[in-house]
Amino acid sequence: MFLALMLSLLFRFGFSNDVPASFVFGDSLVDVGNNNYIVSLAKANHEPFGIDFGMPTGRFSNGKTVVDVISGILNNSGEIFGGRINFDAQIDNFANTREEIISLIGVPEALNLFKKALFTVALGSNDFLDNYLIPLFSIPERLLVSPESFVATLISRLRLQLTRLFSLGARKIVVANVGPIGCIPYIRDVNLNPYDEDECVTFPNELAQLFNTQLKSLVEELRTKLEGSLFVYADVYHIMEDILMNYKDYGFENPYSACCHVAGRFGGLIPCNRSSKVCEDRSKYVFWDTYHPSDAASVLIAQRLLNCDTHDISPMNIFQLSKA
Repeated sequence: MFLALMLSLLFRFGFSNDVPASFVFGDSLVDVGNNNYIVSLAKANHEPFGIDFGMPTGRFSNGKTVVDVISGILNNSGEIFGGRINFDAQIDNFANTREEIISLIGVPEALNLFKKALFTVALGSNDFLDNYLIPLFSIPERLLVSPESFVATLISRLRLQLTRLFSLGARKIVVANVGPIGCIPYIRDVNLNPYDEDECVTFPNELAQLFNTQLKSLVEELRTKLEGSLFVYADVYHIMEDILMNYKDYGFENPYSACCHVAGRFGGLIPCNRSSKVCEDRSKYVFWDTYHPSDAASVLIAQRLLNCDTHDISPMNIFQLSKA
C-alpha cells in the first residue's frame, strides 16, 4: 500500500513531468482493487475497509492505500485462497499493455515513455505468509525444503522475472524488500511459542532477513549487469522495524494489534470482515488488520522512500530516481 501511496505523493509534488507513467507489480501491499475481479477469499470491497477513504474500493486498508492481492514470486503462492495474480502473469499483462501503448503512440515514443516510467516491484511477503509459513499446510514443505533452499528458489525465479521486465523496456525499477513479517498480528497470534507482547516472532523475521540479504545482492547484480538499468533497493524492513521500535516517537499508541479485529490476542486470527470491531482512532495503530499496516504507517513509509538517504533506499531515493 505504501508504494501506491508513494506514487500519489510523487505526482502531487509536481513530478509528473519526470515520471510520465508508473507500473506497479506486487502482492498484498500494492493492490488498488484487482481482487474485485478475481475469484478469491481475499476481498476488501465491503465495510469496514475504506472507512477513512469514504467507501470500500477493494483496498485492504482503512484509507487511501492498498494491500492484499493474492500473488507472489512463486506461481503457487496463495493458491489455497482462490484466485491470485502471480508475478509472471503480471508481467504478461504488462507485455500486453506495452503492445497497446506502442500501437497508440508508436515505437520511439513508447520506448521513451518506458525509459522514463517508474516501475515498482513489491513481492515476496506472500511467498512466506501464504506458502512457507501457513500453519499445518506448510509443515510437509518445511520438512523437505530448508529455508535456504526456499529463498534460493525465490531469488532464482525473481532474477528471471526482473530480467524479463528489463527486456520489455523497464529501466527505473524500485524493488522493495520484505518487511518484518514476524511482527504482524497474524503471525503473533498463530505462533505457539510464548513471547512478550513487545517481541516479534523470530523465525519469520529471520526468513525475511535471509531473503532480503540475497534480494539486495540481486538488485546490485542486475544494476551492474543490465546496461542502462536503474535498479533501486527499498529497505522496507528497516523502515518498518524503526517505526515499531520507536512507535511513540511517530505518534502511535499501539504497535502490536490490528485495528480491525475479530479474535486473537492481537486481533490476528480472523481477517477483517463486516462483523469486525474497529478501533476508534486508526491513526494511533501501526496495523490496520491481521496483515497490513494502517494508512498512518503507510504515509510514514512512503515519505521515507521518497526523501530519505541510503539507509532506507539505495543507491538513491524516489525523487532522485525520478530525475535520473
